[in-house]
Amino acid sequence: MNAPFLIAKGITKRFGALTALSEVDLEIRSGEVLALLGDNGAGKSTFIKVLAGAHSPSDGELLIDGVPVAFSSPKDAASAGIATIFQELALSENLTISENVFLGRELKRSVLGVPFLRRKEMKERVAGLLKELEAHISDPQAPVGSLSGGQRQAVAICRALNLNAKLVIMDEPTAALAVAETRKVLSLTRRLAERGCAVVLISHNMADVFEVADRIIVFRRGRKVAEKMRSDTNPEEIVSYITGAHPDVRALEKTN
Repeated sequence: MNAPFLIAKGITKRFGALTALSEVDLEIRSGEVLALLGDNGAGKSTFIKVLAGAHSPSDGELLIDGVPVAFSSPKDAASAGIATIFQELALSENLTISENVFLGRELKRSVLGVPFLRRKEMKERVAGLLKELEAHISDPQAPVGSLSGGQRQAVAICRALNLNAKLVIMDEPTAALAVAETRKVLSLTRRLAERGCAVVLISHNMADVFEVADRIIVFRRGRKVAEKMRSDTNPEEIVSYITGAHPDVRALEKTN
């Protein structure tokens, strides 16, 4: 079993009288794809925002490599190695792939006090990342506006890796993609884990989950109600946890 990169202990998040998350305990392990499932309103998005530094937990703590951490902003989370790729990709269509990957972190050199971009180095770095991910994009100088949905996901992943991300959170990465593009993104997801990254996949597509996930966690009404290895469960059982039909969930909700 891979070592945990991040451990959540008793994570609770309240918004006034509303409890969006209640005492969530889980581990996110390096080299593993963890699928986080649940209906809308189950608490997935709130939990991801806690991991990404957008929300501070009301109670509980996060540990990275065994050390307690507290994020006051997404910048803090990024500095700790956490990258989030949202469904609406934050890419600039009029910029090239290389420019998007290095956006805000451009490599520069100074000549007589005048800064110049190190374009060749950036291009070579991005070309290496694309090759490593087997993204099948030949020109790092191509404008992002010319790319398919799956290729844009590859660019977003490259940007995360360029930030030295150790945990990549992927929010519904295949939601708007055709079948062929979906398969490419799922392959990218597996390759991320194979290179040692921890990956959290949020998806409503059960087929995608069972193709790439190593472990599955189900949220319901702000609580973690199930944790299963993919090899030890099936889509029908997972759906029963999501809907509350599973006896374990009924018993949990009866006592709470």
